[in-house]
Amino acid sequence: MLPAPISIGRYYPDAAPAQKPSDVAVVMPTVLREQLPQAIRSIYNQDYDGRIQINIGVDISLGEISHHDTLFDERPDNVSIMIVTLPYSTSARHGGIHPASDGGSLRSILGYAANAQHIAFLDDDNTYLPNHISLVRQAIEGRVWASGQRILVDEDTDEHLAIDIWDSVGPDKGRFKELGGFIDPNCLMVDKTRIGVALGQWSRADGGGSGVTADRAFFRSISAGNYAMVMRPTVLYRIRKTNIMRNFIREKAVF
Repeated sequence: MLPAPISIGRYYPDAAPAQKPSDVAVVMPTVLREQLPQAIRSIYNQDYDGRIQINIGVDISLGEISHHDTLFDERPDNVSIMIVTLPYSTSARHGGIHPASDGGSLRSILGYAANAQHIAFLDDDNTYLPNHISLVRQAIEGRVWASGQRILVDEDTDEHLAIDIWDSVGPDKGRFKELGGFIDPNCLMVDKTRIGVALGQWSRADGGGSGVTADRAFFRSISAGNYAMVMRPTVLYRIRKTNIMRNFIREKAVF
């Protein structure tokens, strides 16, 4: 007897037909951290008037996605949610074949599946400020990518530590300038019709690295495109006590 089929998708509609493209999609791979509701509500609280599709992909899970049904039911009328729960991890970290350790190929899958031209990204332990989507969506018009700045936040206390002037600062700048620079994906929005096959870079490690550098691999693949940077904080990015960024904050380092 064949095993019962496994459901790998759920869809929570907005007020418009599902086939009609949304104005913006937000891609969110998750292991169902405890901060997930805060991250999703930060999307709900955007001051953006257009339609937003949230694409959530569950890798190795710390809980049950069904436990968040009430959260998904809270969505505003302009927000739809698509959830992909594969019966395995695509990351080599958990036995999959893709070297990106933070979600394997999930960002690629969710990005291609997004029914929107413009795609933003959010990790499940970070949050958007209410103006993030409206500002970067306005900035990206006619461009390949746009970004906001991020505020570094203590992961335990939520204390705001500093605006990041070291890492997520753009092409050929900051601590990674010799590698082409960097923008944190939480700060990014891309036009997926202009970046070609670059979405596939999410499943790779940069330069054959350890698997934790897929973010840099993706940014390098799009950084040469025309872009706009919103020079104001739009994202809260949580860091651990051991994060090297704390040394830069204390020393007021300049790169």
